[in-house]
Amino acid sequence: MENDNLLFSRLRSLRSRKRIIKKDVEKQIRKKYKRNRELWETRRKIPLVPLENPYQKGFVRFFVVRDDVKRTKDGKFFEGILSKINTYMYSETRKFLKKKRKFGRKIYVPRDQKLGRLLPYQWNDPKLGLTIREKQYFLKREEYDPFRKRYNVYYEFIEPWRFTLQVKPYMITHYKPLNSDLEKEIDELDSYLNQHKIKGIICKKINGGLGKLRYEDEKIDLIESRKYFHYKKMSATEFADYFMDECVR
Repeated sequence: MENDNLLFSRLRSLRSRKRIIKKDVEKQIRKKYKRNRELWETRRKIPLVPLENPYQKGFVRFFVVRDDVKRTKDGKFFEGILSKINTYMYSETRKFLKKKRKFGRKIYVPRDQKLGRLLPYQWNDPKLGLTIREKQYFLKREEYDPFRKRYNVYYEFIEPWRFTLQVKPYMITHYKPLNSDLEKEIDELDSYLNQHKIKGIICKKINGGLGKLRYEDEKIDLIESRKYFHYKKMSATEFADYFMDECVR
């Protein structure tokens, strides 16, 4: 009788066995996910090697301080601000066009480019190093996101007229050496982690859940009503794809 009871106590139920298998799978995914991040960081830190013969690859467009502003006593001050909010856009031609459908036809229209916005966690980030005087040239704004049903807070530069766009040839002067073993392992891990079910587990168990957002410095209140906002309706598939994209970013 005692032997039977001992044997029975050692036998796990079906539910217990499933739970153990599930935990083992999640543990394996966490291990591969961590390894993948380590490899990406290793590849990012590979030093660049100068090219013997640099070549041009299209054009780059970015903001510069206007000449009349640069000649004033605050020219250096606004150059410092621009270094923190500048944006860069690349194109094969100088025209910087994009395709757009109008009346069933595809046409080319100019690509819009704006100064960068500062997010709440960047506002007091010592790495960015915004001074008290620089902060006086930014305005706090709120923009409603209909998908997340919340306001997004950002800081916008209030005098964009001080800057103008400039286009220059985009020159390739360096290259990153290719490590075949490293690239092979990254490709294998990416192929595994990008499976639909695996991405769902990563999103829920590692990144904190579907649609959950993390803010480092500020908590933004959710709105309670949608009656003042109108937005485009999405199909169930498009809605699911949107949240999946948000989770894997």
